[in-house]
Amino acid sequence: MNVFVALVSGLLFGAGIMVSGMGNPEKVLAFLDLAGNWDPSLALVMAAAIPVSGLAFRVVDKRKTTLAGRAVQLPDTKRLDWRLVMGSALFGIGWGLAGICPGPAIALPGYGSAKGLVFALSMFLGMGLFTLMERRGILDYLNAVMTFRFWKKEKHPLS
Repeated sequence: MNVFVALVSGLLFGAGIMVSGMGNPEKVLAFLDLAGNWDPSLALVMAAAIPVSGLAFRVVDKRKTTLAGRAVQLPDTKRLDWRLVMGSALFGIGWGLAGICPGPAIALPGYGSAKGLVFALSMFLGMGLFTLMERRGILDYLNAVMTFRFWKKEKHPLS
């Protein structure tokens, strides 16, 4: 059952990425080029995704397990930490420079895209570096030093 749910989810996600044009780096870069030849079509894709994901979050929020039988794990919406900020920045920089995000990065090498292959290999190298830093405790230290909260006044963890 888990493999079937994963397969269907992946196929649906991949089809959505390709049909919407978000797998085409040139289209993504044209969307991000506000000062040049801007292509607003991806804004419509994102605008359509917001109510769909909002509905999905409402449904999932009422469940204790996923369709695959695993515990539902939703993020802590009140905590903004170094990992989230840095991960978001790296995602945005990569998306802005290459026009590729992680989903299409996995599919593009299969289409024979050299740019997609380089991006995917770089992404996997970064994931490996992250895992190595996490295992050595480097990320816990950086997170303790750089974490902050907007909603609560608290002492710095190392003070």
